Amino acid sequence: MKSIWQSLEESGLHIPKMDANAVLYKALPHFFMELMKKYLRLNVEGIENIPKGSSLITPNHSGFAGLDAMLLSYLIHEHTNRAAWVMTHHFWFLAKATSIPANKLGFIEATKKNAIEYLNKNQIVVLFPEGEYGNFKPSSKAYRLQEFKRGFIRLAIETQTPIVPTIVIGAEETHINLSQLKFTKYLRGLLLPLPLNVLPLPAKWKIRFLEPINLPYKAKAAEDRELVYEIADDIRGKMQAAINEEIQKRDSIFI
Repeated sequence: MKSIWQSLEESGLHIPKMDANAVLYKALPHFFMELMKKYLRLNVEGIENIPKGSSLITPNHSGFAGLDAMLLSYLIHEHTNRAAWVMTHHFWFLAKATSIPANKLGFIEATKKNAIEYLNKNQIVVLFPEGEYGNFKPSSKAYRLQEFKRGFIRLAIETQTPIVPTIVIGAEETHINLSQLKFTKYLRGLLLPLPLNVLPLPAKWKIRFLEPINLPYKAKAAEDRELVYEIADDIRGKMQAAINEEIQKRDSIFI
């Protein structure tokens, strides 16, 4: 028995067959992100602060599910018509089932080599300075920035890339995390969340891109440990102040 595709082609019509994976990984993420924007009543501010060339976007990280990373990547592309590459934990790339959708979402493995390669090509790179310690922190520590890893400062200096500190409000309430589970005894640095909910709660979101920071140092300054620590702490302080300001301004979380 002929398939519908064979019958149509024999009648003189050429109908291109669509790859199922292409439909899944292109149409579905767009639909999901648009749905999330409406569901979370997302408000975006300061996206014009992203420079035209290379830039290092450094947001706070929370909500354990990675929705902040997905929305940031999608929004930057939507507003700038440029790809935003999100530095992501290597666990995403251990299996085909997770690496394929990760690549389609603009995720790249968080290595220094990858970051330098993309920044030197004038790309936008999203890097979370708190890492999993911010993403998996318990909700009792909501909106308290965890210690920053300093690699993003060294990257910015070595590649002469401006840093755009970015704050995300709402992810803390969208996914509630009861605790932070540490398995460092078995695998160094392994942390996991203990979630209360998997489906996202309808908290109102705001993403605010702060003014870019251009570091006036030559590449060799990246080796100055004290300077790198000082700059990282200063940026962390500016982001914490901006977070506190936004928390004070919002009148409600879910309504």
